[in-house]
Amino acid sequence: MARGTVRGHRVVGAGLLLLLASAGCGSPAGDSGDGGATAAPPVRDKGPVCVGEAPADGVRVLRGGGFRLPGGTGVQYAGASADGSSRTATLREGPRYEEGQREWKVAVGARVPLAGHAYTVRQVCSYRVVLEAASARDASALAEAPASMTSTGEKADAGLCFTTNRAVLKAAADGFPAEGESLSLVGNGGVRRFPTGLSLTVSYLDAEARTAGIAANCAAVPVAAYEELRVGDPLELGGVLFEVTDVTEAVVRLTRPAAPRP
Repeated sequence: MARGTVRGHRVVGAGLLLLLASAGCGSPAGDSGDGGATAAPPVRDKGPVCVGEAPADGVRVLRGGGFRLPGGTGVQYAGASADGSSRTATLREGPRYEEGQREWKVAVGARVPLAGHAYTVRQVCSYRVVLEAASARDASALAEAPASMTSTGEKADAGLCFTTNRAVLKAAADGFPAEGESLSLVGNGGVRRFPTGLSLTVSYLDAEARTAGIAANCAAVPVAAYEELRVGDPLELGGVLFEVTDVTEAVVRLTRPAAPRP
């Protein structure tokens, strides 16, 4: 089922992948994530869009999705809240949802224990949370080069999907349109695949309300699930920042900003 809209009615798409960053896979090329709170909030979100500063080697955990971490654990960005001056996130233990997982409501500076590994929250945004490994060993493991830069699908792509390695992040960024150009995702239930293992699908379209959902999967992990996206909203895919620039009955159009937000 393609979740399109027929005269304003939502139709949910059959090809929907469960998750969407980091990510994704790590830090976006050209997106330093530096700067404190940014002012312009997404629609129906009191903002700010981001609070805190994202280190270049930080772990990007995308909204609605999970990230696999060294040691066999992981973390999910399960929920967000903002009051106009501050922003918090709900993190859940594990790379994908399972019953009984621990959750934490966190702000910038919080320390999160994950299966004997510690991470500090450095940035909380409407579309991602950025963590920094407390130990040099975990930071090194996250930056380790994969055995191959070629995606083979499913769990074998973990080294391409869950990494802060600069070469992998560049390869992921190069697989998207250039800065200032657009990526169109068709709302017909189809899957759009990218060179480093990321798969995207439009989970629904509502042309009357001009809202959409985008789901992302990488290495058999739901890495993002963006819901109620509107024109102007930021989101991150495969380590690259985009902005929603159009929602129609057939297509969600995302533009890669020439000057990315933090």
